[in-house]
Amino acid sequence: MMTILNLHHLRLFRAVARDGTLTGAARRLNLSQSALSTQIKALEASLGHDLFERRGRGLVLTEAGRIALDHAEAIFRTAEDLSATLQNVGSVRRVLRIGALATLSRNFQIAFLAPLIGRPGIEVVSRSGPQGDLLRALEAMSLDVVLTNLVPARDSLSPYLVHKLSEQPVSLVGPSGFVGRTLPDLLANEPLILPTPEASLRASFDALVARLGIVPRIAAEADDMAMLRLLARSNAGLAVIPPIVVRDELASGALSEIVRLEGIMEGFFAVTLQRRFPNPLVGEILASFTLGGP
Repeated sequence: MMTILNLHHLRLFRAVARDGTLTGAARRLNLSQSALSTQIKALEASLGHDLFERRGRGLVLTEAGRIALDHAEAIFRTAEDLSATLQNVGSVRRVLRIGALATLSRNFQIAFLAPLIGRPGIEVVSRSGPQGDLLRALEAMSLDVVLTNLVPARDSLSPYLVHKLSEQPVSLVGPSGFVGRTLPDLLANEPLILPTPEASLRASFDALVARLGIVPRIAAEADDMAMLRLLARSNAGLAVIPPIVVRDELASGALSEIVRLEGIMEGFFAVTLQRRFPNPLVGEILASFTLGGP
């Protein structure tokens, strides 16, 4: 038999989750700490899961607690507009929280999100930043998935699941007037726009020019795919870049794929955690994701 959820307990739980302490929440709610604790325990018993774990002097949400808070927020947002709720009986609002490496191609990100964008009842929350910050947010379960072109270091204790989404070719991209010239000629004589040395793509490029015995003329370096795209559009040089990054410019004729760098590929990955309560939207978008060519 399904347990009927006590909404009063749920409201108290939300207050504790927002405050992070029983003491502070009890003060704001004008309840004794012991009474509040008793009611939180009653909610945990009805749900069959611990919602908090103690950390120092505060309380942090367990994975079940984060899921409960998501639902609590949705319930109380709905309650604030009852007329809208009555007009949309049965609708369920679902949220997918995505982190993306700040330097990652925006075209790739949009392609990944495309199956969910515009779907009724689904909200996509996107956050960008350094990989370390995003992985910490993933472990704290404030993100459901991280998009990156850098595979995180893993060992037997690593919590990450790495899903390879796509492997894209890399080309020299620039004005169409360069089409037809050989790769060694272009690399030796034309100014180049390159990813910065710490990028995996740059390591592959450096190995290529070393094999060819060429010292390239570097016009610009950038660690951000969006900046590489802008530099290519400004004709600062020929860009070493996956064509997907400049898909619109290639389609319009503003830029051309001069020559493909055979043997150099850029990988795109989704990083998740093995979770007891996975967000079903993660599995859905990973299963449906396909990335077309530029």
